[in-house]
Formats: sequence, structure tokens, C-alpha cells
Amino acid sequence: MSSRSAVVFPKDLRMLKILGENISLAMKRRKITQTRLSERTGLSMPTLRNITRGEPSVSIGHYLVVLSVLGLAADLGKVALDDEFGRRLQDIELLTAKHKKKPTSQPS
Repeated sequence: MSSRSAVVFPKDLRMLKILGENISLAMKRRKITQTRLSERTGLSMPTLRNITRGEPSVSIGHYLVVLSVLGLAADLGKVALDDEFGRRLQDIELLTAKHKKKPTSQPS
């Protein structure tokens, strides 16, 4: 059985790279080495290096474990919290529904 990998677009790769850089900065601010982080997370050194590089092949669960040890896991809950685009779509649908005529029932 062959394994398929997701197609990650260049702009999304840039976002992952930024995430990796942010994790690396958080480690440095806390003076936590990759060795220490490896001990605390149970992740291998190569996996941690891939995380700090923003590699898309690393599972989101591994990113979450690292964020948790750094005290940043709650930040993941903010993703898609303010869904501006989704709200606009919802508003359009609500406005469209308002303008549609409701069928009137005929008295028998």
C-alpha cells in the first residue's frame, strides 16, 4: 500500500516555516535546548529539528506536544476562531434567505 502525502502550497509552506521559527524562538526565550525538549516531549531529535524547520511531514500532534511543553498549546485553539470569511458567507446566505419569498399557504 503506497502512502500519499498532502500537497502543500508555497504560501502554506511559508506559514509552517514561520511556525517553526516561532517555536525555535520560544525555546530560546525559555532557554530550553532541543535535547531537553526531546526528553520532555518524548520526541526524537530529528523530529524536533523538523518541527523547528516547519516541515509539513510532521504530524500536528507532534507540533501540539511541543507547544504544550512550551506552554503555548492554548494558542492552537485560536486557529479559525475569528472566521471572517465564513461569517461573510453566512451573512450572504442570511441576506439571500431574507429576500426569498416564502410560499403562502392557501386556505382550504
